[in-house]
Amino acid sequence: MIEDQGTTTVFLIRHGHTVGGEERRYKGHMDVELSEAGERSMQRLAENLAGLDRTVDAVYCSDLKRAMKSASILSAALGLEPVVVPELRERSFGRWEGMSFEEISEAYPEEFSRWKQDPLRFSPPAGESTLEVELRTLSAVNSLIERHRGGMFWIVAHGGVNRIILCHFMGLPLENIFRIEQDYGCLNIVEIYGDGFPVIKLLNGGPGCPAR
Repeated sequence: MIEDQGTTTVFLIRHGHTVGGEERRYKGHMDVELSEAGERSMQRLAENLAGLDRTVDAVYCSDLKRAMKSASILSAALGLEPVVVPELRERSFGRWEGMSFEEISEAYPEEFSRWKQDPLRFSPPAGESTLEVELRTLSAVNSLIERHRGGMFWIVAHGGVNRIILCHFMGLPLENIFRIEQDYGCLNIVEIYGDGFPVIKLLNGGPGCPAR
């Protein structure tokens, strides 16, 4: 049995809108920048969270520019420096990166069919499977939870990574990841009680939403 050390609070945040984000292409490991709108949404979220009545132990982020910039804006409001965790980076879509859904289906019809049949185990050419991303991501998240047990920390990551983490916290099979929306700049709040039981307090909240 885990010793009760109080509630651990995780703020799980998706990075802000990116340059070209309206084109709905699979970016994966492509190192795109935040757009001006993305920076503004992060500033708004930082301002909204400034009045928290709990100390934030640390802010962690992916090693991709869009997550690091978002984390930097949020951390500045707390007087902290973001800590980069490479395992939190978005899924690699390999040769599909930069392509739209329609372009993938036309250029890679056989692989696209296999992906639809087995979205968890299938890897795009030179990319990662959902199960591979789950393995690296949850290993990092569980380590952070153990490090900050009884405290509060923030994670700034990506749509795909966030969905995997949320499925884990909610006990949902990974086949359900696309039933969970993760808008640019959204905030999710998870409270993990001393016995390791997670409760979702907020899901896909907008930058202006109340934190509590």
